[in-house]
Amino acid sequence: MPIYKTIKVNPSVSVYLWKITESETELSKGIVLTPHCQSRMEGMKSELHRRGFLSVRHLLAKAGYEDCDMFYDDAGKPHLKDGKNISITHSFYFTGIIVSDSDEVGIDIEMRRDKILRIAHRFTPIEEYRTLANTDAIIRKLTIVWGAKESLYKIYATHGLSFLHHIDIRNFSLSDGKTVGEILYNGRTSLYDISFFEIEDFTCTYAIERNGK
Repeated sequence: MPIYKTIKVNPSVSVYLWKITESETELSKGIVLTPHCQSRMEGMKSELHRRGFLSVRHLLAKAGYEDCDMFYDDAGKPHLKDGKNISITHSFYFTGIIVSDSDEVGIDIEMRRDKILRIAHRFTPIEEYRTLANTDAIIRKLTIVWGAKESLYKIYATHGLSFLHHIDIRNFSLSDGKTVGEILYNGRTSLYDISFFEIEDFTCTYAIERNGK
């Protein structure tokens, strides 16, 4: 299928989402990979991961880039050679990228699953969610919090950064569609605007740094 969704967040930030319905052969058409990325893809045992990898290259094309326009640093964080900022996400049959002219950005897509109830204590004080009406609401909210923290971690890309101890997501209602995230690490505090929305059984979250404030 063509691109699933495009969001023009503001004049300098755009989000692109892809729903993977095509075969690996179909997704390979028109895509030229660098030797490094070709090797990476060939090392993927999962066909869905390879299809996701290729669909991200189609998203890059939608944003005006080719595979050769992107590189990864030693922490595994992607960068664009023209100096713009990019973040990438893949979950099952959805992939997404966010591209920004100047501000640091991060994006994450997560499938909403019961599993998050078992791991919540690892990334957030679970007591904060006991007042929600039902289990479904708790799962939805925890998935947003996890996705928000994943988005911020992708921006910071620093070994030792703890979801539980260094990243805080301010309280929000499910209907808000946005909140604020804060990273406090090594004496430095940084704030980020967080947006979130649900698509099918998934939750997409993206973060934009507040101009280094």
